[in-house]
Amino acid sequence: MQYALYYWTGIQGRGEFVRLALEDAAADYIDMARVHGDAVMDAFLAGDGEGCAPFAPPFLKAGRQVVAQVAAILDFLGPTLDLVPQAASRRVQALQLQLTIADLVAEVHDTHHPIAASQYYEDQKREAKARATETRGQRLPKFLGYFEQVLAANGGRHPLRTHSYVDLSLFQLLSGLDYMFPLRMQALWPSLPLLAALKARVAQRPNIAAYLASERRLPFSTQGIFRHYPELDGTA
Repeated sequence: MQYALYYWTGIQGRGEFVRLALEDAAADYIDMARVHGDAVMDAFLAGDGEGCAPFAPPFLKAGRQVVAQVAAILDFLGPTLDLVPQAASRRVQALQLQLTIADLVAEVHDTHHPIAASQYYEDQKREAKARATETRGQRLPKFLGYFEQVLAANGGRHPLRTHSYVDLSLFQLLSGLDYMFPLRMQALWPSLPLLAALKARVAQRPNIAAYLASERRLPFSTQGIFRHYPELDGTA
């Protein structure tokens, strides 16, 4: 099976969570917009493509099937790419964890766009600074502390006791937070030893290490989800 991944060019964004799974599994896939330009998504987003019309990228085409939303895509890919346990109960657990990651990703995005996604950050800087104080002080410890507890309850190395797409998504989440809130994450890391070790292990997986060193891995920037604005990082 050759997969077609559709996501905006120029940024990692939410598409990176899917891309990491495809890269880790050495799956055969085409990054469609990077090859053909963003317009390649237009027909799907207008409801004129095959399959169920996605609301927004990322979405994945596998044969004639179109799957949108990061968690749904990873749940779809997991069994085929051997990135989720086969037991139905464990697949549900993986999806639950992925959706919790998605919750935090949404909060992270809303930190720098607390009023409207359609407005520039510069138009809502005052509100973003207030939101960032809450994100740094309350939300990051709450979410990351939860994932640290999940790791501890499952042997310390993996959220599902074996490597899965959840490991990869946690790696991306933590990498993004390191870029966005370097001071705050430096203060939090001592309380998150299991997450820190997981992040390091994922980065050393052969296919992931090769991907991270390649031109396919775009850098974090102030155009994506995880944006570093020093004024939002506070003093930790």
